Amino acid sequence: MQDRTPRPEELEPIERADVDELRALQRERLRWSLRHAYDNVPHYRRAFDSAGVHPDDCRDLDDLARFPFTGKAELRDNYPFGMFAVPREQVARLHASSGTTGRPTVVGYTRDDLRTWARLMARSIRASGGRPGDRVHVAYGYGLFTGGLGAHYGAEELGCTVIPVSGGMTERQVLLIRDFEPEVIMVTPSYMLAIVDEMQRQGVDPRTTSLRVGIFGAEPWTEDMRREMEQRLDIHAVDIYGLSEVMGPGVATECVETKDGLHLWEDHFYPEIIDPVTGAVLPDGERGELVLTSLTKEAMPVVRYRTRDLTRLLPGTARPMRRIEKITGRTDDMMIVRGVNVFPTQIEELILRTPQLSPHFQCVLDRQGRLDTLTVRVERRVGVAVDAAERAGATVVELVKNTIGVSVAVDVLAPDSVERSMGKMRRIVDKRGG
Repeated sequence: MQDRTPRPEELEPIERADVDELRALQRERLRWSLRHAYDNVPHYRRAFDSAGVHPDDCRDLDDLARFPFTGKAELRDNYPFGMFAVPREQVARLHASSGTTGRPTVVGYTRDDLRTWARLMARSIRASGGRPGDRVHVAYGYGLFTGGLGAHYGAEELGCTVIPVSGGMTERQVLLIRDFEPEVIMVTPSYMLAIVDEMQRQGVDPRTTSLRVGIFGAEPWTEDMRREMEQRLDIHAVDIYGLSEVMGPGVATECVETKDGLHLWEDHFYPEIIDPVTGAVLPDGERGELVLTSLTKEAMPVVRYRTRDLTRLLPGTARPMRRIEKITGRTDDMMIVRGVNVFPTQIEELILRTPQLSPHFQCVLDRQGRLDTLTVRVERRVGVAVDAAERAGATVVELVKNTIGVSVAVDVLAPDSVERSMGKMRRIVDKRGG
């Protein structure tokens, strides 16, 4: 793989700052953000008053733990514009979640917010190995989802040539990769697998394309998936993280030179890790739920937003900002099967240990009598005999039992049997009803 490490002079000053300088900036910006939220968002004024705290009570970063959390429920209760801290006329753009579990969560951006987002995405793309002048193939969805437009404006800010393909039309994705020769692709990892499969169906060796960097986000993926991507495509596979409620993609990213966790851009977002049950703040290094507070957002500041993503905070390496470990799952995608906690990423890791099986899989939850059951539906790889794939499926059953501690069934399917996703993969199908 081609070396894509940025030169020191290409980094922003804050990416070279020492930790003391970073913490001083965070304290200043945190006090501003709390005051901005309290003065301009009725929900935060009520929530702070109810908790007996005031923005002036935040004298140091640790004092943030005294302030109340924000969750999706609060955002939905204030739908559509109740969480905005500026007049609606000053909001330059709206984005929203899909709203599949109820009202969508709506977020707004001032023009300065959009400039900040573009700069942070440019920083993220550069950290991931993108360079000015690169052609960037954006296969995230455009529209109310933040992925496509976030990647688009960030790549333009960096000085790249953007190819705004969006999701879908997989045959055309391959055609444009061959004809336009992009160096960088930005897409969900599950959809990248579908694109690679289509390349092979067309007789294109994925390792011979122009791609040098894949920036994959919007869903959890494993180190085994990274190895799969890098081996099949001869690229740097780099993780990016973000969520609409906090900004969109570009909250954190891996650095191509280390790939050892995602550096969180702490000059704009303050992270905490909490016990997801008690809400207690955990020390750096302990695994729990990521909580984020915006430090510079104008239109819609968020205070202690519970992301539901499970990770831990680690010291900075390639940058002074702390890293978050690769997201291992979410508190709301955890499957509890006969008392055992199971995450789709754990299943993915074990499937990828068996070369006869593909990474295309789904977890189907059902109920027999009073007992929950979990069936893993997974495709055999193209060219693998049915009996060899069935033996691999039996191996996965044994691996799950020995490593996770739960009994599952594995159904090995023909290639192309599991539904493909143009965005976030639907990993869990729950048939249990109420």
